[in-house]
Amino acid sequence: MSLTAADDCVHNQSAIAGRFRTQSSSGVPLFFIGSSPSQASKIISPDYPAAGVMVSANVLRNRKSDFDCGDWILDSGAFTEVARHGSYRHGVERYYWQVNRWSKCGRLLCAVAQDWMCEPFVLERTGLSVDDHQRLTIDRYDQLIKLKPTVEIMPVLQGYRSSDYLKHLSDYGVRLTLGAWVGVGSVCRRNGNPDEVANVLRTIKLIRPDLRLHGFGLKVLALENLEVRSLLHSTDSMAWSYPRKFQPSPEPKYQWLIVTSNKFIRR
Repeated sequence: MSLTAADDCVHNQSAIAGRFRTQSSSGVPLFFIGSSPSQASKIISPDYPAAGVMVSANVLRNRKSDFDCGDWILDSGAFTEVARHGSYRHGVERYYWQVNRWSKCGRLLCAVAQDWMCEPFVLERTGLSVDDHQRLTIDRYDQLIKLKPTVEIMPVLQGYRSSDYLKHLSDYGVRLTLGAWVGVGSVCRRNGNPDEVANVLRTIKLIRPDLRLHGFGLKVLALENLEVRSLLHSTDSMAWSYPRKFQPSPEPKYQWLIVTSNKFIRR
């Protein structure tokens, strides 16, 4: 399929909006572009199609006014909070307020729970163990759910080895309902080794094939791996924003993803 033919489909997004928001076909995960609030309404274009944008709670914390947006995900800003500060600087109630406050902008598909990453350098920063980070991730998820937010909350599986993710899957228990949309954390730093990413995703799907997995911060190098794409329901990347900001058309290395995204739109 030519890019020109694909572009024609992108212009008619409203006609397929219902399917576009909720479904992905095998090997073609939904793709969310990391974006600032000011760019959220215009960063998606025929050259840069996507299912929506992802906006961090950190950039919204001091914002007063609404912003224009279509379909989007609210990211909790966990990486900045835990990796940079060693913990969350604000309580769960503050994030709950943000979720409800910004749910009036566009169509907020879900808000990501406040997880604790498990990369070695993050554990060194906090002085805690993988088990501690897994427990804290579920604790904050439980606290947020108890407050009854107005939109869906995406729970996050954390770990570093495949066995860690299996343990965390077990720890969540019945919280992860059939077909739940679930984030997989601590994979963004493994973009250079797609086989590791695939192994983590495969391990989770062997136990819970029903889960719709979301990969955080996966770049082109990881997404070029067919198995990685086939195991994901959705993914996001802020890196995708950079060529969109500074040049009118995408770099050649991004062309495959544009075609892939448009194939999804056409179906």
